[in-house]
Amino acid sequence: MKSLVFVSMENWDEIWRRNQFLVSELAQRYPESKILFVGTPQDVTHGVREGNLTPLREALSPQKLRNPQTEVPLPNVFLLNPPKWLPKTLPFGRRLNDHIQYRAIRKACAQLKMESPLLWLNAHYAVDLVGNLGESGVIYDVTDDWSQLAQSDLDKRLTVAQDAELCRKADAVIVCSERLYELKQKLSDNVTLIPNGVDAAHYAPVLDEKEKPLPSIAAHWEKPVYGYTGTIHPDRVDVGLIEGIAKRMTQGTLALVGPTLLTDEDMRRLTKTGRVVFTGGISYNVLPEIMRAFDVCMTPHLVTPFTESLNPIKLWEYLAAGKPIVSTPVAGFRDYPQFVACAKNADDFFDALRIAEKEPEAKQRERRHVVAEQSWHNRVDRVEKVIAPYVTAMKTEAHLQKLSHPLC
Repeated sequence: MKSLVFVSMENWDEIWRRNQFLVSELAQRYPESKILFVGTPQDVTHGVREGNLTPLREALSPQKLRNPQTEVPLPNVFLLNPPKWLPKTLPFGRRLNDHIQYRAIRKACAQLKMESPLLWLNAHYAVDLVGNLGESGVIYDVTDDWSQLAQSDLDKRLTVAQDAELCRKADAVIVCSERLYELKQKLSDNVTLIPNGVDAAHYAPVLDEKEKPLPSIAAHWEKPVYGYTGTIHPDRVDVGLIEGIAKRMTQGTLALVGPTLLTDEDMRRLTKTGRVVFTGGISYNVLPEIMRAFDVCMTPHLVTPFTESLNPIKLWEYLAAGKPIVSTPVAGFRDYPQFVACAKNADDFFDALRIAEKEPEAKQRERRHVVAEQSWHNRVDRVEKVIAPYVTAMKTEAHLQKLSHPLC
């Protein structure tokens, strides 16, 4: 692979998601390649409204590229956050933003001397990039059914149209769940299912170092601790269910570990129970230390068409951690009845949590064994098979150009 432009729906930060794992693995496999990771745009107008002029100054200055800060050295990965000048609610603003952002991406490619890059799109709204970078191929990686998010009718129609167009234009479509595989087969004749994965060794300390002192953020949580990891998003977590469980607890803690996107009212509802704690975003490197405090891992997700489209990374992380698991019957978790207790309402969920606390330790070791083949390394082996035709095409084209050069 000569070069890769990877357009993400998320930033590269301390909270690692599918995109960072894939890029990190690819970067290590192709150390001579250059990878441009395009994160979320810098919102210039929002910054100005909030009195923060940094996005404005950065948007007006020459585009700067950064290397990710990570324990794994990735000198061949560069980060870009293009400017966003106008609210996307305005059709003209959306078109202008897209034009400016695509110019920033092309400029960054020129800076990095990236010729005929492979274009990887995680963002459906980046469909207009296709054909504008001189790319060798286009991969569309679908991680959620974004049309099922709570949004306006206009935004939903736009999402559906962009997704369908990108499925048609992409050389290959990758999906992470069975439901997405069913949906995208109707739109593309080249769809591959590659679920999320896990670095199992990263979570080994959850069981292996259980006698070690806990980090300060978790040291004083009242036992038992029922823990959730991941973004606390209103389209995913069932606030009413969490509240119901908390009200049935006479002792203990419901720890919600991750960035919180709930409304202020929902935050107040849960905090008022006296059992729910929010940690905010936690670095991927620190997450296993926090999880050592858990007595049970939980997934109180809503059961909706949106959550049906997911392949939750937390499923593999919970299994790798080994701790007992209780979840609503959502995609992924219900596929492992031998390791996950499923419950639909607050009474049943609370009872399942209490039972899970008493689980034999041997079961915890079995969980870790089952994820041995679910590594990100193995997932990227499958990714390489998908991108191979376009990487080969790049190599062949470069070779032909070399042979036809008058000095050869």
